[in-house]
Amino acid sequence: MLEFIKEESKLVYDSKIVSLYKEHLKTPKGNIVEYDYIKHKSGGGAGALVVDENEYTYLVKQYRNTLDKVNIEIPAGGYSFIGEKGLDCALREVEEEIGLIPENMYHVSNIISSVGTFDEKTDIYIGTKLKKGVRKLDPDEFIEIIHIPIDEAIAMIYSGEIIDSKTIVALLAYKDMKTNGIIII
Repeated sequence: MLEFIKEESKLVYDSKIVSLYKEHLKTPKGNIVEYDYIKHKSGGGAGALVVDENEYTYLVKQYRNTLDKVNIEIPAGGYSFIGEKGLDCALREVEEEIGLIPENMYHVSNIISSVGTFDEKTDIYIGTKLKKGVRKLDPDEFIEIIHIPIDEAIAMIYSGEIIDSKTIVALLAYKDMKTNGIIII
């Protein structure tokens, strides 16, 4: 087993959502290495790919400061509190962002998109059998809804139009789960 021993963890920067640590670790060979570690304060969040009876999905377009441009992704957001269940978070975010409530939810995965530096976990779901809910955007959210066929959304992965990891995982998982009879529309 390759064991590293944490010798020191020093808080370098603290913000509303994350904390940045500089860590010194002892390697299995005994030398000390330095790593950066970004801790997500609420632990992460959840999102859901929602699919209607015609195999169309509802994606959202919103500005992302990390890219300095508009991004296309599944409805998602952060946990409201530490320990919130991913399913509850995903259902809340879907209704808030696109105004729909999936009656069936399939758990896909829990991912960490940048395991080398960041501990943010994202619970991913697929929702079907949609009913009308109430769209309630946060005051600082500006979201456009895109209603497109699943196959078109998957093609957007390969064209580079969809680059968000949780969205890629959800779209590809949907195709696989439907092919294998796990999801029935």
